[in-house]
Amino acid sequence: MAYLVGIAGGTASGKSTFSDQLRKLLCELGWNVKILHMDHYFRPENERPFTEAFISGKKYMDDNHPLTVDLDTLKNDIQINIEEGEYDVIIVEGLLTLWDNEIYHKLDLRIYIDCKSDERIVRRIKRNMEWGLTLEQITNVYLDMVRYRHDEYVEPSKWRAEIIINGSHSTKASLQMIKEYINVNCRKGK
Repeated sequence: MAYLVGIAGGTASGKSTFSDQLRKLLCELGWNVKILHMDHYFRPENERPFTEAFISGKKYMDDNHPLTVDLDTLKNDIQINIEEGEYDVIIVEGLLTLWDNEIYHKLDLRIYIDCKSDERIVRRIKRNMEWGLTLEQITNVYLDMVRYRHDEYVEPSKWRAEIIINGSHSTKASLQMIKEYINVNCRKGK
């Protein structure tokens, strides 16, 4: 049976980077690892909710709301990967990984990547500008929507984690400890 690891955290907190680093370390131990990125489960744009910003009144596609993600398909893919038995470890990574109760209760290990909002916005600006967005587009949606959704859905899920990682400086030590923990506990399931 696959060992399920959930990794959550705010936008640009380092979830994907940490997941990729952890996968690499576990693969070096000989484990077959699958990462399911919640971002790959966004609904088509015409099915995503639009929300009016609380202060500015602008309407935005609300990519930080649970209705934006096809959680049913993600849950189905988690179950399929468990049943097929191809993977020793399955990492589920995304904003709402610890928020959704059904996903939460399937997880064997729950991790939250914590990173201050000022650092996350700077990372988000750099990343999204590489995608072709302007500084104004990025900061407007962040200030009007993202930070409120973070407070509503993401931040409260931090307290559901067994391990909280410093997203400003995730160390080799934190990765090593989690790798060893998974290695010991995953063996028990075999």
